[in-house]
Amino acid sequence: MSWRGPPPTRLLLGTGTSYYSISMRPHPSILDRFRTILALIVLSPLLLANTPALAQFDFGFDGDAASEFNDSRDRVGTEIQLSRTVAAPGGDVVVAVILDLDAGWHVWPGPVTVPEDLAEFDGAIRTEIAVPAAEDAPFTIHDGFATWPEIHGVLADLGDGPIRYAVYEGRIAILVPLTIDPDAAIGTYDVSLDLTFQACDDRVCLQPVDMVITGSLEIVAVGASGISNEDDPVFDAFDPTVFGKIRSGVKAPEVIEFDVFGFAFTVDVAGGGGFLLLLLVAALGGLLLNLTPCVLPVIPLKIMGLSAVADNRRRCFALGFSMSLGVVFFWMLLGGLIAGVKSFQSISQLFQYPIFTISVGVVIAVMAIGMAGFFTINLPSRFYAVQTRHDTMGGSFLFGIMTAVLSTPCTAPLMGAAAAWATTQSPGIVLIVFASIGTGMAVPYLILSAFPKMVQKMPRTGPASEVVKQVMGLLLLAAGIYFIGSGLAGLTIKPNEPPSHVYWWFVAAAGTAAGLWLLVKTFQLTKKAAPRIIFTVVGGFITTLSVLIGLTMTAKGPIDWVYYTPERFATAIAEDKVIVLDFTAEWCLNCKTLEATVLADEDVVAQLKRADVIPMKIDLTGENPDGQARLIEAGRRTIPLLVVYDRDGQEIFKSDAYTPSQVLEAIAEAE
Repeated sequence: MSWRGPPPTRLLLGTGTSYYSISMRPHPSILDRFRTILALIVLSPLLLANTPALAQFDFGFDGDAASEFNDSRDRVGTEIQLSRTVAAPGGDVVVAVILDLDAGWHVWPGPVTVPEDLAEFDGAIRTEIAVPAAEDAPFTIHDGFATWPEIHGVLADLGDGPIRYAVYEGRIAILVPLTIDPDAAIGTYDVSLDLTFQACDDRVCLQPVDMVITGSLEIVAVGASGISNEDDPVFDAFDPTVFGKIRSGVKAPEVIEFDVFGFAFTVDVAGGGGFLLLLLVAALGGLLLNLTPCVLPVIPLKIMGLSAVADNRRRCFALGFSMSLGVVFFWMLLGGLIAGVKSFQSISQLFQYPIFTISVGVVIAVMAIGMAGFFTINLPSRFYAVQTRHDTMGGSFLFGIMTAVLSTPCTAPLMGAAAAWATTQSPGIVLIVFASIGTGMAVPYLILSAFPKMVQKMPRTGPASEVVKQVMGLLLLAAGIYFIGSGLAGLTIKPNEPPSHVYWWFVAAAGTAAGLWLLVKTFQLTKKAAPRIIFTVVGGFITTLSVLIGLTMTAKGPIDWVYYTPERFATAIAEDKVIVLDFTAEWCLNCKTLEATVLADEDVVAQLKRADVIPMKIDLTGENPDGQARLIEAGRRTIPLLVVYDRDGQEIFKSDAYTPSQVLEAIAEAE
């Protein structure tokens, strides 16, 4: 049995072809729980015997009514019918998805407004249609402009007394407009739609169905005749003015769902001001990128660079503006690659090339060594034609690009859903949304440069300044080692096996050195109690955290992950397992953070160790085309991402910023 939304109020038990129904209230009392347990005890011999003998007992429902079928197709006939089977280029066709329900059975409403006098059953699976991915089709199916059937009310007691629920019943049709391209080639084409529905009566719900329903359309030269079905009553509810709206550019409602640690909301980008609101959300996601582990190590570098010119307000703002332009430029470049290069599909795709990841690590490491002042590298004069120092316009611009590059392995809350939607739109929309992400990310640097007093207190000269640079250099070196190590892990990783984690000890060593160096130099430079206490705490924290990172990241962990392949995924579904699918990579620090906190939570681990739950991981460290395809199928282009599937392979939960309670609720709902 598969449910979405809150826990169902009716439990369906079954073995083989026998199903039994037990009512449950959404918030059961002690008496309700006792009745349910008693019913389970009485029914258990029947379930074990795999017989439809429930009719022998009077529990207020008819056992025979649920013993003759397995899924919803046994009570619902489906077909697809076109208003015209033959049409010319530039023509219009109405596609009717027809469901013919047995008497006494119904399916749940689609994405429409339910009348106020009818209730919605939150636990059931709603009727849905979607256009499957298809290339080179000479027509467009506008599922957002579908005409849905009339909603009826049926009286049922699902645990809260008799209530009239909103349903579809009888012979119904979902009418979807289709427009043929003016330059469509002559020929016969399949017209397909994905269809999801769940059949229920007033006592029991059957297994839901996901299927592809297909019809045939012949495109002929202008003037040719063909069979017309437009007089069929099934098309009476369709309003032909819809085609005029489509051709005039009117947009169908397009809702994007956001979920940030349990705070969920939606944005209709087709509504008034909806697209502007999406741009604001995307910009906020870009702003939050600065708080991710990927970007944090380089922020102090820019603060120190701005503090050096804080006395010259005009120059300070010019340098900050130049860096901001670099950030926005890179995000627009990334959007252009996704919009224009078919093989470039993911924001973090650059880091899936180990050589790129290693190169980024080397650049960071060299910057770190130079910043710490360990030694100076003299390059040939031609290398200084491009200034990369913070106090030059070109250097600030390049530093902005590097900061944006470092942000791509991480996904900030709100950003993933906005970017995923943008990649399905026109190149212009992609560039605008990605520019918004870049603008949001650049805002803090622009503010710091506009108000230089915010960075003037940073020590600029003297021994204290040198210690700060050295400690920050060592921490930045740890970041460089991390990228070099994750790149090497990508080169040596074996398909469907975990990558090497040895490099984390070198990361931990650099971080530990930074903490210990701060402790030593603090006691050498000052005898004042307050600075010694403060910096001893800071140095001790850095040292302890670095050691813990080394221990945690190299440990096996409490979860026995199954590494994803399409075959393993299909096998888990065939074995009736709940799948918790974690998208991750060695270069994704956000992923590591969520794994070490949320997924390592004691209660979450206990659920992932259950025999009927499969914790599955897709590691995108190296080349993983199957994993990348699954990410696109999940409707995202960024990681981290966690997706929970029920026993039928239906997506129950998806988020890039989640809490332990959300994971636990999703697993419970998927059962």
